[in-house]
Amino acid sequence: MGVDSPRELAGSWELVVDLPGAEDVRGQVVFEAGGDPRATHDRADAGSTRQCSVIVTTEGGGYVQHYFDSRGVARLYAMTFDGRTWTLERTTPDFSSSEFAQRFVGTISDDGTTIEGEWRTSGDGQWQRDFGLTYTRVA
Repeated sequence: MGVDSPRELAGSWELVVDLPGAEDVRGQVVFEAGGDPRATHDRADAGSTRQCSVIVTTEGGGYVQHYFDSRGVARLYAMTFDGRTWTLERTTPDFSSSEFAQRFVGTISDDGTTIEGEWRTSGDGQWQRDFGLTYTRVA
């Protein structure tokens, strides 16, 4: 089942981060379907970092996520979304150097109310778990 497009994720979500060495890291995420029918925005407050991402639909029907945060980090992620699996991947330099590659894979629940995922990193071609994320839709 899942959802048909990233726009269907619009709304408020609670975010729980499974970060090694940290306990009870939580935040709030708002996915907004922007005025541009090709863009979906999300804003997250997790710990002391404020984040914003803009998802843009490419001419070929794919997606690119533009990520920005309060630390001054700006990155581009190739994105796929099939209604059940949401992936983000950054393997080449963009606005900053690329000392390591990043990949996020999230699985959307059948009813569309949770997303279970994890970020992985690689500096040498071998993917290692970085941290987990659980998004839960706020009613």
